[in-house]
Amino acid sequence: MFERVTSRFPRTSASRTRAAVLAAGLGTSVVLGAGVAVAVDNTAASGAAGAVQAQAAAQSKVAEAQAKAVEAQAAKAQKAAEAKKAAAAKAAQAKKAAKAAAKKKAASWIDPVESYKLSASFAQNGGMWAHKHSGQDYAVPTGTPVVAAHGGTVVKAGGNGAGDGPAYGNAVVIKHGNKTYSQYAHLSSVNVKVGQVVKTGQKIALSGNTGNSSGPHLHFEIRSTPNYGSAVDPVKFLRGKGVTV
Repeated sequence: MFERVTSRFPRTSASRTRAAVLAAGLGTSVVLGAGVAVAVDNTAASGAAGAVQAQAAAQSKVAEAQAKAVEAQAAKAQKAAEAKKAAAAKAAQAKKAAKAAAKKKAASWIDPVESYKLSASFAQNGGMWAHKHSGQDYAVPTGTPVVAAHGGTVVKAGGNGAGDGPAYGNAVVIKHGNKTYSQYAHLSSVNVKVGQVVKTGQKIALSGNTGNSSGPHLHFEIRSTPNYGSAVDPVKFLRGKGVTV
């Protein structure tokens, strides 16, 4: 009877083979898993980089918009400053012109009333006067504003011709200097008083029909004294001062 001999090599070889195959499969899985992880990491990194770029682009647009807004605001402020400066210059120029006009007006002579018609003239003969007419009559409705033909000081004002007689009715006399006086008569009302300083063009009375008058008008005289009897031709005088009468 022969002894049974069992060989262990084939079994060991098969086990080793299976182990090697398993290890190889496991290695492959590990390698594949690592590859997937790397791919996932690359995708995430790429997405993050894209997000950063998008955020940077958005921030750049916001900064650009803010810069444009600041620039527009600065331009608007500069335009407003220039407009303000131009308005100030225009106002200063207008003020200067008004001041020059006022100064010129103060130094000049003007008509004592507006919208008038010349009636009885200086030195005209007539039954209305004891002597020749001593002034120039301006035919205007009663209540027409009467203004100072030139700046000066009121030296006579009131009824009875302001001291020159009842023929003049209510009257005013203004002293202008250089022995020149102006007289306004037949007034319906007097708006100034003796001693008052008036400017050229300032309202001093309202025209009327008081005293020795045949109708509403202003009797205007230029005198060398404040009293009756020193009158000169008022139209000639005013025209000599550049006034259109």
